[in-house]
Amino acid sequence: MKFTKALSLSLGEIQDPVVTCYRLGLIIHRLYLEKSYKGEPLARLGKAYATSTDFNRNISFLKTNGILANDRDFPNRVYRLLGRINTGVEEVACTIDPFSYISHLSAMSHHGLTNRLPVKLFISSPAPKKWREEANKQMIKDLGDDLSRYREEGQMPLLVRLNMKKIGTTDIHRFNSIHWGAYRNVRGKATRVSTIGRTFLDMLKNPELCGGISHVLEVFEKQAKTYLPTIVQEIDRNGSPIDKVRAGYIIDEKMKLQNEVVESWVKFATRGGSRKLDPTEEYMPNWSEKWCLSINI
Repeated sequence: MKFTKALSLSLGEIQDPVVTCYRLGLIIHRLYLEKSYKGEPLARLGKAYATSTDFNRNISFLKTNGILANDRDFPNRVYRLLGRINTGVEEVACTIDPFSYISHLSAMSHHGLTNRLPVKLFISSPAPKKWREEANKQMIKDLGDDLSRYREEGQMPLLVRLNMKKIGTTDIHRFNSIHWGAYRNVRGKATRVSTIGRTFLDMLKNPELCGGISHVLEVFEKQAKTYLPTIVQEIDRNGSPIDKVRAGYIIDEKMKLQNEVVESWVKFATRGGSRKLDPTEEYMPNWSEKWCLSINI
């Protein structure tokens, strides 16, 4: 079998809406390494490993033969598989950034927690330094002992963090998440979305990314009772003391819901401080005595 045919067939197996240079590099590298496709030997492939020259030549072949096309938002970094049905921006973003997930107002919309339609796509992803650490771990997992040959000798494409500000007509807001990984995969898609519990926790941490504090309170009052065990578990495990105080005020004092775990969060209420319900707004002399919290709305 010709190498170009094996490469084309390999790309036909990809279900994602786009393909990055790194993924293309992995496919080409493995075909060179194994010198076969599904047990069928590849003809005239004497080189031990692929190089950047081989990569560029094969990408040119795929583009010339109508298999790949440059993605207009990420030219020469991301490619579209021609003939595929266009998918949503969410799936494209999660494919380009393998460590990202849909979050904040976009996650609220996905879970049906809000009737607002986000103008931007909100995603969470590790900060650049942490992202590079995760990328290195992934490349070690993908390439093992071949990583040095792939990177130094072959000079093949690496897994890199692309500057993602816009996809098509949709602006992208990428939030640097400290607590990476609180997401679930959407069945049959490359899309990942923050869990219900994490979505409610994000509302407390960054209400400005979730429609504002008034909308956050509205969503809590309408939806939190339905998901209360999940919300309480997430905040108890991963919320900071101030997250627990804010959640405690909303669930206990505003919604009048009784919960032993929520009641235990009172120990995090600290008198004499300047803690605020909305972290983005100024302190106001209107407070909750029990939760020692300025109700600055």
